[in-house]
Amino acid sequence: LPGNQQSPFIVLNMNTKREKGKQAQFSNIRAGKAVSDIVRTTLGPKAMLKMLMDPLGGIVMTNDGNAILREIDVAHPAAKSMIELARAQDEEVGDGTTSVIILAGEMLSTAEPFLIKEVHPTVLVNAYYKALDDAIKIGESMSTKLDLSNDDEIHNIIKSCLGTKFASKWDNLISNLALQALKVVHNKSSHVFDCDFKKYAKTEKIPGGSLEDCHVMNGIMINKDIVHPEMRRKIENPRVLLLDCTLEYKKGESMTNMEITKEGDFAIALEQERKELKFVCDMISKWNPDVVITEKGVSDLACHYLQKANISVIRRLRKTDNNRAAKATGATIVNRPEEIQESDIGKKCGLFEITKLGDEYFTYFLKCEDPKACTILLRGASKDVLNEMERNLQDALCVGRNILACPQLVPGGGAFEMEVGARLLEKSSEVEGLLQLPYKAIARALEVIPKTLSQNCGADVIRIITDLRAKHNETNPERAFWGINGTTGKIESMKTLNVWDTLSVKQQTLKTSIESACMLLRIDDIVSGVKKREKAGRETAPQDQPPQETFGDARDG
Repeated sequence: LPGNQQSPFIVLNMNTKREKGKQAQFSNIRAGKAVSDIVRTTLGPKAMLKMLMDPLGGIVMTNDGNAILREIDVAHPAAKSMIELARAQDEEVGDGTTSVIILAGEMLSTAEPFLIKEVHPTVLVNAYYKALDDAIKIGESMSTKLDLSNDDEIHNIIKSCLGTKFASKWDNLISNLALQALKVVHNKSSHVFDCDFKKYAKTEKIPGGSLEDCHVMNGIMINKDIVHPEMRRKIENPRVLLLDCTLEYKKGESMTNMEITKEGDFAIALEQERKELKFVCDMISKWNPDVVITEKGVSDLACHYLQKANISVIRRLRKTDNNRAAKATGATIVNRPEEIQESDIGKKCGLFEITKLGDEYFTYFLKCEDPKACTILLRGASKDVLNEMERNLQDALCVGRNILACPQLVPGGGAFEMEVGARLLEKSSEVEGLLQLPYKAIARALEVIPKTLSQNCGADVIRIITDLRAKHNETNPERAFWGINGTTGKIESMKTLNVWDTLSVKQQTLKTSIESACMLLRIDDIVSGVKKREKAGRETAPQDQPPQETFGDARDG
């Protein structure tokens, strides 16, 4: 063909869907906006709840950003990436999941006018990163240190986190539960910060009773019963032995065949099994334990021998529960009965008791001496209430852990975002060239948090935001504390209202939202291939097509 008029050259499969350049960027921005609009109404004390139905017909009612997005099934790749942000925020700091999605959506939509005006995405990304560095420095400069020895102050911080949740009615109760659990789990003797509440503070939800019955146990509770009805159900100051091995006759590792030639051989084999089990049980009872807990099975014969030795046995315990029992009772988990030592026996438990709660039996290890694990018992009217209470309690625990790890506070109620935005606008005059406009846009985008707060409580948004902007541009040193009272919608000082956030959550929110927006803006090509299964393709394929070459497993059938 003459010149550059070449015939079209197809590389991708015909079923492949492809978006390029501006089209891909605008598609990502639209997806980001759509996801942020889902959770926009769930920010602040006047937040609305969302009711979600899962494929199995179960219902989730919540206003937790991460819990909402976790249940939603989306097809767009950029929307999936946004949902991943909420999960990352929840795992990292446990709070601010809604804020991070709203901010990320706003960061993307502020980029749209620049892309229409042909500004290169790399310029936008550079401006965004510069604004992020400055925002983090401004945040650190306006933070105040918290006195960790003052419990009331820590309570106030946890309460201001719970103010936006369903459980805000019972914020005193939940913040007390969270603080008590954290004090138990926090290992001050460790060289590094060690406060792993996910591993050592278990939440047990039991429908029935009233919310006032919720409490943190001075020990742990396990949903198990003893294996023999005649074993003791209540023991004071028990000696506790934890095992990680079976109390049954061990079968051969590989296939074992037994050849029986005369009628007495089978009885001899059974006798050998009995002797082996008797030997193991004698090894255990030699150390005189009152309670034996094993992660594996216990045979009927072993139950009989241990019951004769006046030992209560609990079997098939989860590994995590066994670890908690070890932390609470001071015992060491033993792998072989032959290796038991006196130091492995737990003696820190004051009371072992088994009682019936609702329809099930629960084992308690209470009155423990300096336990490093605990159980938080939640009681409530229905499962939905309990599930939401548990989600709120997890957020409270995360906030408490953040305070213990980094006791730096910043004002809440949108004051932090307004102050950072106002200071960035001041700094924008120092930014040179084309970076200045997107830098200013970031400063304005941060106002989305106070805007959403005032929207959700039905205030006059334009007037409130204008007044708030004016307050933050004063020369008064107290200007950083002006924010929005999420209940009344009025501008108030967060210092007098006592609404605070942890610096670590705010910094993580800024980092996650801006970095994810930068990542999505740098995408200029979206290729989504629609793959059909070989078999389905073969059934529907026209007869006159030549057979396609296949490899590996597909060829072998």
